[in-house]
Amino acid sequence: MLQRSDFRRFLAIPTRWMDNDSYGHVNNVVYYSYFDTVVNEHLISVGGLDIRDAPVIGLVVETCCRFHRPLSFPGVVDAGLRVARLGDTSVRYEIGLFGQGDDAAAATGHFVHVWVERATNRPTRVPTAIRTALADLLVAGS
Repeated sequence: MLQRSDFRRFLAIPTRWMDNDSYGHVNNVVYYSYFDTVVNEHLISVGGLDIRDAPVIGLVVETCCRFHRPLSFPGVVDAGLRVARLGDTSVRYEIGLFGQGDDAAAATGHFVHVWVERATNRPTRVPTAIRTALADLLVAGS
């Protein structure tokens, strides 16, 4: 199982009361929102992605999440991010969700972006600024 040390970047995400389900832990669908948050925060803050007007955008075409143990409110989730593959038109991100201070992941998963022209939805090269922002997160042999 992936550990905290396997990830290159982290974002602290506070859990919210509404994230919990009737069983007292974060509902499974919320884990995907944490995945989306850590990836897009990096693309916007480091890669300069303009989510409203960029001519090239990333569309999610594949997702996966493996649950290892529950997270719950109140708490802070440390979302770890790394890039497993940086292709010409696609990127595979790997994410680990950790309880604050935990070394073992509560959940691990991935999603894949295919970069497309906004106007046509046709695949295109990953923009240079995005590629540069992701290169530092690339891990070998993942």
